[in-house]
Amino acid sequence: MEFTEELSQQRKSDQERAAVLANPGFGDFFTDHTAVIDWTAGTEGVSGTWANARIEPYGPIALDPAASVLHYGQEIFEGLKAYRHADGTVWTFRPYANAARLNRSAERLALPQLDEGAFVESLRRIVQADIDWVPSGDGEALYLRPFMIATEAFLGVRAAREVSYRVIASPAGNYFGGELKPVGIWVSHNYARAGRGGTGAAKCGGNYAASLIAQLEAEENGCKQVLFLDPFNNEAVEELGGMNVFFVMKNNKLVTPRLTGTILEGITRSSIIQLAQDRGMEVEERTITLGEWREGIANGEIQEVFACGTAAVITPIGVLKNGSEQIGDPEAPAGEVTMALRTELLGIQTGVVSDRHGWLEQLA
Repeated sequence: MEFTEELSQQRKSDQERAAVLANPGFGDFFTDHTAVIDWTAGTEGVSGTWANARIEPYGPIALDPAASVLHYGQEIFEGLKAYRHADGTVWTFRPYANAARLNRSAERLALPQLDEGAFVESLRRIVQADIDWVPSGDGEALYLRPFMIATEAFLGVRAAREVSYRVIASPAGNYFGGELKPVGIWVSHNYARAGRGGTGAAKCGGNYAASLIAQLEAEENGCKQVLFLDPFNNEAVEELGGMNVFFVMKNNKLVTPRLTGTILEGITRSSIIQLAQDRGMEVEERTITLGEWREGIANGEIQEVFACGTAAVITPIGVLKNGSEQIGDPEAPAGEVTMALRTELLGIQTGVVSDRHGWLEQLA
């Protein structure tokens, strides 16, 4: 797919950009450009077409008030990072896995499939247009947010026939801010993230919108994130509001909840499974309940717990707050296995550890 390019005439100055990169935060600032591709449905018996691929200045999107995304939430998104390596080149991590997941989400939300090559090219083009925005500090990256929205102005309940795919970019530091240390997690008993047969395995905004009330509850109880359970399956652990969960067991074993259709299949999750197996660890994808978490911490069967995702990479979990109960130790240091996996994964992404699985893709 050929991209046209219209560069912004209002790009941030070197001084403005430097001020942002000195303290980027997460998702607070955005680069000068966006990548866009439009889709229109075909006539009966003719497939739809993607067209008008372009790089254009970052700015507001003009939408009709009747656009389907505003009324029926027909949208999906992805998240990945671009890392500046020591030689100045810029790489991303497993983008074809993100492209495949975007298409799985698209199928679930009745949106069109996007060619995986076009997906990766859109990342390449926006990074090349905004390469000066890619930070080089320790633990920093350019966060890439591809998304797809239904733009057709129509209030009937059906799949939209006009769709926009876009990519925006934001320089990013540590997701939780400051020095990496174990976080506190709040157990949600009042809300579920997803239901069976629903959209839990898709990366769509509705899943996150539904989690926000529980996230507010977590913050009111001094926690950074919320844990969702399956109340119909003995309080089985599912995932956090935006991250998967892993348990480091004794006897060199790693356990994570199995994918049931209600849990998002994280790219970081699958990468950790591979890296753990490379280390000779036994990896189990199975049901693990809140009760097993409690007992495992008490008897030493569970030695470490961590969360993972593109934004936070790997973050140790110190304590689980379950009403008046606390599981774990809020003062415990990050676990040895947790930090070893984090160091190796970040090392691959930033180019200081060999990429033996061919996960990296050069963008610039």
